[in-house]
Amino acid sequence: MEYEPQHIYYISFRHSFMDPKQLWESILAEIELSVSKPAFSTWFKDTHIVKRDENTIILSVPNAFARDMFQSRYHAIVLKLLRDRDHTIHAVEYVINRDEPKRKDDKPIIMGGTASLPLPESLVNKDDNLNPRYTFETFIIGPFNELAHAAAQAVIKSPGLMYNPLFIYGSTGHGKTHLIQAIGNHIKTVSPGKRVFYMTSEKFGQDCMNALQTQKMAVFKEKYRKYDVLIMDDIQFFSEKQKFQEELFHLFNTLYDNNKQVIFSSDKHPHFIQGLEDRLKSRMSAGMIVDIPQPDHESRIAILSAKARLQGMSLSSEVIDYLSKAVAGNIRDLEGALNTLIIHSQLKGREVSVGDVKNVIKNNQKPKKSVAVKDIVKIISDFYSIEEGSIYEKTRRKEVIKPRQMIMYILREDFNISYPSIGEKLGGRDHTTVIHSCEKIKTDLKSDQTLEQELSQIRNLLSV
Repeated sequence: MEYEPQHIYYISFRHSFMDPKQLWESILAEIELSVSKPAFSTWFKDTHIVKRDENTIILSVPNAFARDMFQSRYHAIVLKLLRDRDHTIHAVEYVINRDEPKRKDDKPIIMGGTASLPLPESLVNKDDNLNPRYTFETFIIGPFNELAHAAAQAVIKSPGLMYNPLFIYGSTGHGKTHLIQAIGNHIKTVSPGKRVFYMTSEKFGQDCMNALQTQKMAVFKEKYRKYDVLIMDDIQFFSEKQKFQEELFHLFNTLYDNNKQVIFSSDKHPHFIQGLEDRLKSRMSAGMIVDIPQPDHESRIAILSAKARLQGMSLSSEVIDYLSKAVAGNIRDLEGALNTLIIHSQLKGREVSVGDVKNVIKNNQKPKKSVAVKDIVKIISDFYSIEEGSIYEKTRRKEVIKPRQMIMYILREDFNISYPSIGEKLGGRDHTTVIHSCEKIKTDLKSDQTLEQELSQIRNLLSV
């Protein structure tokens, strides 16, 4: 439904008159105090009242995704604030501003594992690629990530001097990208003169390839050597890509020698990125390497509570506790389940109960396994026909190595147990041994069909 542009409409405002612009500005001023700055900039920036149609306010929003967000999340507060100013207003309708240029990529994108609206292009600084949502203020600290957070804090105090490079690794959805971009956003804020740049390693590779094809390598080299802080995500992309590794090696040396801060992230420790040159592994290990493991129960509760508050959702401690235990995945999985509950609550028009949580997630979540480590050791030992006790011994017998590596792999991949904990439970082994074992199984699975079949059979035994 479209409306002709209007010059001015007068709306009753407590026995006086206020034009639509003043009315909406007064409401925006109040909303700004109750939502986060990124949320306000994202959803409310390009909105205005088009007209009043009897008892209905027609509100213009920039695109279909903003309209959906207003209808599903902000409708209640918008209507309440309008009625506070004029009790004769009974409804609000949202229309898309037909003068707003449509973007080709206007479609839901995944943020934190849930379908969300894309940030307006104006919010992402094209000069540094940093997302303003990723700040230390919105980064939730818990026992699982406090070491990584402390390392990041040390870096922002002395960029280029303390922990250079900083290398953060961990599985997807654990908050690596949030933390490394928070470093960039903070440095950019406190030191506007510093040139900060965030990118994925894949984009670096694409730029390198384009420069090679167009014979503009000198321009390529100069582009990246000008930065004071270079943040590169997903370093594992460089595996087996020698030319990209060579350019990264020389770039790193130039930045490092000039006390420029370099920050890397990956899904694994640099020593266990297969196909990565030793000289790069050595450079990446020269500063600080820190893991962000699976969040512990206490941290999961804190994350859910904070995310719920951010979205204006009140959840009981019982619901939070149950949800943190029932959703066994990463932070993105937690956010996805939480958003599902929020929509459920809005549709039902009441607070969420533990029963609601069970009903909402039962068809979308994997059942949480509760097998003890000793039971896993027994099942896998029996499967390979070896003594259970040999798994815990310091033996390197060939018939024991493979079952032990399989146990470590399953504990990590299926049960999200940290590398140090796995090592401790299996005879007090160092966590680097566990990492090596997990990576060995993961690599062998790509080419060894027999091993893949064995893993499938073992998982079936564990699920009985």
